[in-house]
Amino acid sequence: MTIQLHNADSLELLPTLEAGCANLIFADPPYNLSGQVFLTCRGGRPVVCNKGEWDQIADLHEFNRAWIRECVRVLADDGTLWISGTLHNHPSIGMVLKELGLWIINDVIWFKPNATPLLRANRLAPATELIWVASKTKRYYFDYEMAKRLNHGKQMRNLWVIPAEKHRTPHPAEKPESLLTRILLIASREGDLVLDPFMGSGTTGVVAKRLKRRFIGIEIDPEYYAVASKRILGAEEESLEISDTLAEEQTRLW
Repeated sequence: MTIQLHNADSLELLPTLEAGCANLIFADPPYNLSGQVFLTCRGGRPVVCNKGEWDQIADLHEFNRAWIRECVRVLADDGTLWISGTLHNHPSIGMVLKELGLWIINDVIWFKPNATPLLRANRLAPATELIWVASKTKRYYFDYEMAKRLNHGKQMRNLWVIPAEKHRTPHPAEKPESLLTRILLIASREGDLVLDPFMGSGTTGVVAKRLKRRFIGIEIDPEYYAVASKRILGAEEESLEISDTLAEEQTRLW
């Protein structure tokens, strides 16, 4: 399967891609937390959050509008756009999706039962992320039977209980392979083109390659691009029977 990896700025590279080429787009954009008052945990102690220059954006809403507009252009007419985020950016994402006239299919709530506990007793411990799911029209690809199969033969709801996994890379926002596996199985077919405009640690690319999807990944940070490239290129395609095994694994997660 074709794998294209780019160490580039998505706002510059997305306009060069062919219109309507992507069957599925998964995006985990910057949350713009770095260099502000937000804290994170490092070595068991609270420190100011500083993920890098890629997470420092002057106008977050305009940034979201720009990259989502380009993603809509490259999205196939029957494709879907999945955007992960937290309370820091998902209100902006929802507004942009509405502004661009997209059909919002779902707001998936990803619940992490093993989420990191709070270091300060001043609010509720965050344990969820929201994933917007949208398309250009109401005619989009969605494998309903696969979703049921991954959920004990019952309708899959929009609350997904998937534990956070131990990170395989140094990237601070690495997504679990089990999460992307579920998304790709439901929203794409073998041979489809999957696009990740913020490739990060490379999880989307690893899963796409494993499931025999074509993949385009874009990452602006040279260090994480190198990490993701090595991880993706080192992954192997699985046999055609992999869907059965993955279905069993996903069922156990629930």
